[in-house]
Amino acid sequence: MQKRIRKNYLIYATMLLLFGGLIYIAIEEGDRFLHHEANFTVVQGEPFAMFCQFMSDNLHHPLTTLLIQIIAVLLMVRLFGYLFNYIGQPGVIGEIVAGIVLGPSVLGALFPDAFQFLFPPDSLTNLELLSQVGLILFMFVIGMELDFSVLKNKINETLVISHAGILVPFLLGILSSYWIYEEYAASQTPFLPFALFIGISMSITAFPVLARIIQERNMTKTPLGTLAIASAANDDVTAWCLLAVVIAISKAGSFASALYSVGLAVVYIVIMFLLVRPFLKKVGEVYANQEAINKTFVAFILLILIISSCITEVIGIHALFGAFMAGVVMPSNIGFRKVMMEKVEDISLVFFLPLFFAFTGLRTEIGLINSLELWFVCLLLVTVAVAGKLGGCAVAARLVGESWKDSLTVGTLMNTRGLMELVALNIGYEMGVLPPSIFVILVIMALVTTFMTTPLLHLVERFFVHREEKLSLKRKLILCFGRPESGRNLLSIYYLLFGQKLKKEHIITAHYTVGTDLNPLNAEHYARESFALVNQRAKELDIQVDNRYRVTDKLVQEMIHFVRKERPDMLLLGAGSHYRPDASGTTPGAILWLSLFRDKIDEVLEQVKCPVAVFVNRHYREGAMISLVLGGMIDAFLLFYLEEILATGHSVRLFLFDTDDDRFRLKVRELMENYPGLIFPVGCTKADDLITEDKDGLLIMSHLSYIKLAKEEEALSKLSSLLVIRRNKSNGNK
Repeated sequence: MQKRIRKNYLIYATMLLLFGGLIYIAIEEGDRFLHHEANFTVVQGEPFAMFCQFMSDNLHHPLTTLLIQIIAVLLMVRLFGYLFNYIGQPGVIGEIVAGIVLGPSVLGALFPDAFQFLFPPDSLTNLELLSQVGLILFMFVIGMELDFSVLKNKINETLVISHAGILVPFLLGILSSYWIYEEYAASQTPFLPFALFIGISMSITAFPVLARIIQERNMTKTPLGTLAIASAANDDVTAWCLLAVVIAISKAGSFASALYSVGLAVVYIVIMFLLVRPFLKKVGEVYANQEAINKTFVAFILLILIISSCITEVIGIHALFGAFMAGVVMPSNIGFRKVMMEKVEDISLVFFLPLFFAFTGLRTEIGLINSLELWFVCLLLVTVAVAGKLGGCAVAARLVGESWKDSLTVGTLMNTRGLMELVALNIGYEMGVLPPSIFVILVIMALVTTFMTTPLLHLVERFFVHREEKLSLKRKLILCFGRPESGRNLLSIYYLLFGQKLKKEHIITAHYTVGTDLNPLNAEHYARESFALVNQRAKELDIQVDNRYRVTDKLVQEMIHFVRKERPDMLLLGAGSHYRPDASGTTPGAILWLSLFRDKIDEVLEQVKCPVAVFVNRHYREGAMISLVLGGMIDAFLLFYLEEILATGHSVRLFLFDTDDDRFRLKVRELMENYPGLIFPVGCTKADDLITEDKDGLLIMSHLSYIKLAKEEEALSKLSSLLVIRRNKSNGNK
């Protein structure tokens, strides 16, 4: 080995000497061309001064300037995004604010030299073009995120809500333009395009920001969250089509001349849906079956994106609309869309969009609002935007049958504008339709309406808290189930324990789907199927239930968090049909259940304080014999349930052990006197005594009794269905 290393070093040294000598000889031979140097100017000076000049020239090179701008933008965006997330606001607001801080409003006002160095006027063209490329990629992702099955499933409600959220603010925006056009825009643009852009700026909803807020509030898989997402998606499609028409009218100068652009846009959309989409679907089916999507196919998809953007830019409805449509017609295969979004989304969100925010910030000079009248205009447009969007969507949601709380929640979410608003405003600014002062006012409106979303959602929740307070006066009972038939059985168990009193209680039925791959658009369908049997049983019993559905990959943690938040008077769980003592030895006496929750019931029992009942179903039949195990005063809390069962006229077999306590025997005697002929006491000393012939019955016992009997595993395996109840941990039950 050492010999080989020495040989390599020898070869390397020989190579350097040989080729180095040959290079020296070649350069020396170049002296014959010295007489040509008189034609060139040779820079003279100190070596260090020449090096500094060289560095300065490189520092002001367009590429270096662009790279420094990107570094500054990315750092500021990350910082402000973190700060706004910390105060409970979507990070995208912080990113927009970071762009404004880097612009003339803050950096230009406080540090003009640094601003001029960082953003010299002749460098902005490069930044603008790069940001436009980023927007094209971003709109492509937005188009791919749009799932028409949501719109199809909620078409009636979403059409009313989303189009009310466009028509009402659009009308109010046009009416507002009457008050501001003559004073602030008449010298720059005709009234028609100005009024249309004011109207469209009032009507836009930021679908990405809305979706992020819903996700952060764990509303994605709820019916309300699905309704809001579907309405925003419908709003997005309509608003972008409307914006395309507005751009065509603004560029053509009149509606009549814009008809050519609109007609071409209609032809373009028809071709995309009737020709391009079916073609891509067939291609996608071929590549979806492969282990990986190859680079050739990715290049083909990106080529379609660029061609689509180019076509819409040429016909006069902006390249962003073409990018959006390219995303919409992509193959609906979830795997394909996921891979493509992973390839495009990160680079567009993390790298390109911050450049767009910075470029928007460079155009946003707050100092242009330098009079009381302009601030009044700002207040007017913010008020119109909130009243039109929030009010229009909330009233529409109420008209289609939503509660006032849900209606106001939907209206508040739809009032979010954020990034999508900035895209439309920048288009209007580039076309010269929006004067700088109005552009700044509308940027402020976009920030205010987005910033107010989270606080308004909290306000709506607090405003309607009296309803929850009224419900809190009732006893709150929660049942969590996996299979639909299990939910039906658990509700019957509650009816057995509480009888007719159950009609007066607040009953929450909770179902969890394990995993995060479920499309939120299909969540409502799964929820409806999961709750069908429990709702049917509730109707039979003439009781009301409050259904809660959630998709999660952290089942136990989600359940524990839910129970701690709701603070119920009892939690009822289904544990399948199998159980065994814990063999780990970590918690003496603990029980490990093999169930739908995969050995996790013990963790729930440990983490929640409320009474918990675990139902082990072994072909339990309603109306079959009920047995109750009582082990003295430690099980005295079960007498409440015993009396409720007896009050319905149901007979009960009592298995009594450790009943030497006089108080306990007195309580049992009183029940036997009050319900003669319904109680059949049986003495017992071990688990074998609990084995009965009626295998379809139900055996109720306390958690402590079960722990004592769990050592006799063979006997327990022969028992009928079990209902094991653990009393409130705050009462000292361990």
